[in-house]
Amino acid sequence: MENNFEMLETLPVIPLRNIVVFPQMVTHFDVGRDKSIKAIEKAELNDSRILLLTQKDAMEMGPKSEDIYDVGTIAIVRQILKLPHGQMRILIEGEERAEVKSFIDNEEYLSATCIPIKIDDSDLSVTEEAAFRLIKNDLESYVTDNSKINVTAIEMFNEMDAPDLLIDMVASYLPLKLEDAQKLLEISDRYERLVEFHAVLQREIELLGIENKINQRVKSQMGKVQKEYYLREQLKAIQAELGDEDSEDEVENYIEKIKELGMPEETEEKVIKEAKKLQKTNPNSAEYGVLLNYLDWIIALPWDYDDKDEGNIDLKKSEEILDEDHYGLKDVKERIIEFLAVRKLNDSPKGPILCLVGPPGVGKTSIARSVARSLDREFVRMSLGGVRDEAEIRGHRRTYVGALPGRVISSMKKAGTVNPVFLLDEIDKLGSDYRGDPSSGLLEVLDPEQNNTFTDHYLDVPYDLSKVLFLTTANTTNTIPDPLLDRMEVIKIDGYTPFEKLQIAKKYIVPKQLKEASIKEDTLTISDNALLGIINDYTRESGVRGLERNIQKIIRKAAVQIVRKEKTSIRVTEGNLNKYLGPKIYLYDVLDEENQIGVVNGLAWTSVGGTTLKVEANITEGSGKVQLTGKLGDVMKESAQAAITYIRSIAGEYGVDGKFSSNKDIHLHVPEGATPKDGPSAGVTIATAILSALIKQPVRNDIAMTGEITLRGRVLPIGGLKEKLLAANRMGVKTVLIPQENERDLAKIEDIIKKPLEIIPVKTVKEVFEKALVEVDESK
Repeated sequence: MENNFEMLETLPVIPLRNIVVFPQMVTHFDVGRDKSIKAIEKAELNDSRILLLTQKDAMEMGPKSEDIYDVGTIAIVRQILKLPHGQMRILIEGEERAEVKSFIDNEEYLSATCIPIKIDDSDLSVTEEAAFRLIKNDLESYVTDNSKINVTAIEMFNEMDAPDLLIDMVASYLPLKLEDAQKLLEISDRYERLVEFHAVLQREIELLGIENKINQRVKSQMGKVQKEYYLREQLKAIQAELGDEDSEDEVENYIEKIKELGMPEETEEKVIKEAKKLQKTNPNSAEYGVLLNYLDWIIALPWDYDDKDEGNIDLKKSEEILDEDHYGLKDVKERIIEFLAVRKLNDSPKGPILCLVGPPGVGKTSIARSVARSLDREFVRMSLGGVRDEAEIRGHRRTYVGALPGRVISSMKKAGTVNPVFLLDEIDKLGSDYRGDPSSGLLEVLDPEQNNTFTDHYLDVPYDLSKVLFLTTANTTNTIPDPLLDRMEVIKIDGYTPFEKLQIAKKYIVPKQLKEASIKEDTLTISDNALLGIINDYTRESGVRGLERNIQKIIRKAAVQIVRKEKTSIRVTEGNLNKYLGPKIYLYDVLDEENQIGVVNGLAWTSVGGTTLKVEANITEGSGKVQLTGKLGDVMKESAQAAITYIRSIAGEYGVDGKFSSNKDIHLHVPEGATPKDGPSAGVTIATAILSALIKQPVRNDIAMTGEITLRGRVLPIGGLKEKLLAANRMGVKTVLIPQENERDLAKIEDIIKKPLEIIPVKTVKEVFEKALVEVDESK
């Protein structure tokens, strides 16, 4: 007890925050609290010895005895440096551990009566020796893995035989938790302290290993980034040397533009990959130019669909635009209005594919322009006449020199939007040869189920055509391949009637041509009779192109008179029409004044409209020869053979000698022999002419007929009924015989065409004979 009393020492106390000081440890820290500064000043007067104790709570600014651990380190203040604002920075060296017996808290500073903790310097027991060895092994592993500790430190640690001294020195190097460090400081039993220190080292080694792994991974990533940076800098230097330092910026610009296009994700990834190839490609190589051209095409194409205006469709306004641009064409206008109505209800329906079929000059192409205007969309036109190469549609692959996208993609670029009105003009004029079949290339374009992923060979990425409104035009569907025709909705446009042509001329053609010639409407007037004269006597067409050309001719001649000041105002009438257009070009067939034997009025359809067709038959003595003249086609010749066979089968019913086919010669002639004629619809006309010539019975001169004949005497339906009735009107006939199955077509024909005619549907050829042949009055 006496010895312990002698070891007691009263020293000024400095409470430490977030630090535990061990013996042998040299460190510095800043002191700012008044009591701590007073404690240092007191220590200077007492051999500079001071007791360092750690606070339990670092946030406590005025710690009391219960807020401080009661085991700490007696240290010597080696140096004091005064700082601004009354603070001090002191350098201390730890001497020995000490345990507080009692605190003395006066107003100026905190002090404590403490007793040093003696170091056990006796020989190590076996268990202590084993624990000491484990610690040295731990230290060797720790120092080897920790680059922050000098390798020579392990030699110094190995030379130390005192466990407490080793623990105090090593602990000052380790980043220990405050609680762990304080626990090591407090343990007085040597074996217990060795075991605890071994556990601390093992935990630190494990943490160090994890730190090293993380650090290695970060270094690896950083190394890769630095390597890429280094290589890019080298590449920049090389490009600068070659005079192409802007290539990387160019690639970044392309990638930025590609991301703004709004294309599908997969397509975007593929195109960006192509853009990145520019960095690896020599700017002077041909491949570099190909890549640039490809990327320019991609960027120039519209990809994003903005449907914000689709719901604002005004059906009434669209109808007004269609009526303003075209007269008639009821079916076409109705179909477009139906499409608009569906579009207004549904923002994203598939674009229909409409095929406008009709003779030249009826306005198929201009209808497409009007549709685009009524929809407020861009309009693009692609002419297919004479196209024989599939690459015209789908483009060439980039491996070919000078490769470009097909005309479909080129037109979409020109449109600048993903939902234009796209006209494929003259689709019936497509050809094919060794370079491929372009009609097959159009199958994907014109299929609503496939065209959302149309792939051009040049682009080599899917392109969406499903928002496009495709319109196609054709003069006939006969030459359009069936698979292609099956993908389109056919709308037939018949030729215009003379009345419709008159209205078109008055409302559209004359005002347009006068405006182009800068002639006022009151300076030049063309009467309705003059326009009808042009329609009937100077043109023979289904459309109005010839009519427009003749009106242009009149305006040109009138312009000469106005410029020469021969006249100030001009009126063109039926009487002076020949002064401007010359003699009449077409003289339509007129009715014979009398009924004639073997002469029948037929009706035919041509590409320029309906026409009349007189069929003449003559019977002479002979040996049964049949002669056909008038440049007849194969089908028409076969109709003549069928008519003769049928008449032979019914010869007895009409008093015809059954041997006429062996002792009579039949000559069948269709006038205007230079004009080719073909088709089956003249069958009833030929049969009537032959029977009339055989039985010497006249045919009514005011009747016309059309219909295909069978060997059993049935009358089959024909096409082009409207055009044929128009031709009958022009000829002045009163009665028209048509096949009974065509009776349903009459509902679609305007009353102005039907009203002047007596239209009689017939089912058999005998009915035709009954209506057409005139009974001869033998009493005369």
